[in-house]
Amino acid sequence: MRYMLLLYGEAGAGPAPGTTDFGQMLADYGSATQAMQAAGVLVDSSPLQPVSTATTVRVRAGQPQVTDGPFAEIREMLGGYYLIDCADLDEALRWAGTIPAARFGSVEVRPLMQAGPPS
Repeated sequence: MRYMLLLYGEAGAGPAPGTTDFGQMLADYGSATQAMQAAGVLVDSSPLQPVSTATTVRVRAGQPQVTDGPFAEIREMLGGYYLIDCADLDEALRWAGTIPAARFGSVEVRPLMQAGPPS
């Protein structure tokens, strides 16, 4: 079963860039990613650009409306993701706990829907 691990955090949460703690956090991300690769569960992973770079598209009355910025004003921002393939939710939760975002923000674990081919 595939799970999306969505990494959330507040701006400024966690160690400040340039500090030893920040370097350790980056190393911890690398270790978590490498462990998932070695276990064969990692499908994909990436950090996201800051929320200030977001563009939101809505279609109303058949017309696209494009606005700069995120969909809604939020405190916790989506900062990245992991896509993993695990035996079950318990295994996905164990992997989520290895990601530094769980210490400084949160990791939402969500199963992907199993969609079949179009008929």
